[in-house]
Amino acid sequence: MDTLTQIRLIWKPLVFLACLVPFALVAGDTFGITGRLGANPVEEILDRFGNWGLRFVMLTLAVTPARRITGWNWLQRFRRMFGLFTFFYVALHFLTWLVLDQGLLMSAILEDVVKRPFITIGVVALLLLVALAATSTNGMRRRLGKRWQSLHNTVYLIAILGVWHYWWQVKLDTFEPMIYAVILAILLGARIAHSRRWGQ
Repeated sequence: MDTLTQIRLIWKPLVFLACLVPFALVAGDTFGITGRLGANPVEEILDRFGNWGLRFVMLTLAVTPARRITGWNWLQRFRRMFGLFTFFYVALHFLTWLVLDQGLLMSAILEDVVKRPFITIGVVALLLLVALAATSTNGMRRRLGKRWQSLHNTVYLIAILGVWHYWWQVKLDTFEPMIYAVILAILLGARIAHSRRWGQ
C-alpha cells in the first residue's frame, strides 16, 4: 500500500475521529458520562469550544511550514480537514452563546453585543470562516481560480481576530491568549519570511 493510499484509507479517518474527541468530551461532560462542567456549565462549554477553534486554526496554519521544514508533502492533505474543524468548533462556540447563553432572545443578544464589543470581532471571524468553509471544495477552487487563494489567505486574519477576541474577553488573565498570540506571531513570521524568499 503506497503512502497516499494509507493516508486516504487509514490516517485520514483516524485523524478525523481524533478531531472529534474534544466534541465528544464536551458532550460526555454535559450528560455526566465523562465528567462534570462545573458551577457554570454554559461558560465552560463556551470556553472549551472557543479554545478548540483557536487550536485548530493554529494547527491549520502550522501545516504548510511543517511541510516545508520536514519535506513531508503528505501533511498538506490534512490542512483542509483542520480548517473545517476550525469552522466546526467556532460555529459550536457561537451557537452555544446564541442558544444556551442568550436563549435566542434578540434583546439579550443586542445588549450583550453593545456591552461586550469583542463579540462583534468573533462574529466577523465566524463569517469569514463560513466563506472559507463554503469554498473549500475542489470544485469551488477551480471555479474561483486565482481568487480562491486570495480568499483563503484570510485564514491569517481569522486567526488574528480569534486571538484578539479571546484576549479582549478575558481582560485580566491573559496568559492563554498570550500563548496563542506568540504561536500566531511565529506562524506569521514564517509566512512572511517564505514570501520574501519567494519574491527574491
